[in-house]
Amino acid sequence: MKQLALMMAIAAAGILTIRAAGDSGKAPPCGVTLSVIEERAEPVIKQGDPGTEGNRGGMEGGRVMKLDGVYHLFTAELVAGGWIKMKLGHWTSPDGVKWTRRDTMYESSGEETGKDPRASFWSPMPVYDEDEKLWNFFYVAYRAPVGPLSWNGRVWRAVSEVPGPEGIGGPWKDVGVVLELGEASDPWEGSQGTDSFFPYRVGEKWVGFYGSSNGADWWKVGLAGADTLAGPWRRLTALNPVTLGYEHGKAENPVVTHLKSGRYVAVFEVIETGYGYADSRDGLHWSEAKVLPLPVSAGKLDVLRTPLGLIAEPDGTFTTFHTGFPKGRGFNTLWKVRIRIDES
Repeated sequence: MKQLALMMAIAAAGILTIRAAGDSGKAPPCGVTLSVIEERAEPVIKQGDPGTEGNRGGMEGGRVMKLDGVYHLFTAELVAGGWIKMKLGHWTSPDGVKWTRRDTMYESSGEETGKDPRASFWSPMPVYDEDEKLWNFFYVAYRAPVGPLSWNGRVWRAVSEVPGPEGIGGPWKDVGVVLELGEASDPWEGSQGTDSFFPYRVGEKWVGFYGSSNGADWWKVGLAGADTLAGPWRRLTALNPVTLGYEHGKAENPVVTHLKSGRYVAVFEVIETGYGYADSRDGLHWSEAKVLPLPVSAGKLDVLRTPLGLIAEPDGTFTTFHTGFPKGRGFNTLWKVRIRIDES
């Protein structure tokens, strides 16, 4: 019955991959190893740098990409120092070290009574659609967590009004909510609602990691599927939640890279611990996770936070960025690391 439910869930989302015969359902060991080649001794964006004016709390989550030799950072900025009043910022850099803040894509209301469902913005994720020749921009909108209302996060989708790769700079037009807490939710989802979303191609279809939490002591992720980025997105319930090796719920904000070998690699935050990663052969069934040791930044941080993806470089290495709170917390900084990926 479990196998039948799995096949029905995948078929409902238009995904044609199924488990191999005899698969026990237990996550296999991770088939890749990430190792550090170079870890910078200081953050590449910190408080007081150009572009941080008016930003009291720093930056958290999002994605870094590289287009035509230029790095693009999309991140949530804690402009008031707390978790509610936010800006979603776009930064660029020629080398990943010296950054220029280009634009504010969205600014939340910061309303704290719990009445505004767009009081706080997080998890900005741009994804290019080769079929439509448009950038899609996904982000999470919350209301303020007042009393039993909690956060109630919803995933919004916007599209660039400029077609083609050059549309990465916007402007952006909201086209609706693609995922939220409701009757279609899985039983494991919590009052934080949908706290992150990252879609990636699997064949001709799309699969997306999404997250949820009780906003207190567990964070879990699951998978949804769709024929197009516009949706409708359907939860792949038979696969959820995806533990990534953290059964007690400590995984948040996965960002997926499709390697040239065909393997998928997800990097994500292990809450209050550091930089986690896992791999998948088919984009649906994920391995147990490993943690990438980052001794330089970890030694200077109170909390090593969120990886912002993997960027393939011409020499076969990868660049990755992560956020982190310095000693005493304060301004959440951005760090750069060069790594190697070995596949078994």
